[in-house]
Amino acid sequence: MSANEDRIRGDWNQVKGKAKEEYGQLTDDDLMVAEGKEDQFWGNLQEKLGKTKQEVKEWIDSL
Repeated sequence: MSANEDRIRGDWNQVKGKAKEEYGQLTDDDLMVAEGKEDQFWGNLQEKLGKTKQEVKEWIDSL
């Protein structure tokens, strides 16, 4: 896992925790939807760029 990905994952965990504090009715299932959207984002980039997920991540890390 790259440094950027680690940072993003850590930020996401903080957001999830704050959302659960503020809105106690949110469940892990609700928050999994957002993670699914992240997977869609990576898939869209892969498709449009014609690269593997790893190649896309390496390109982003190089920026």
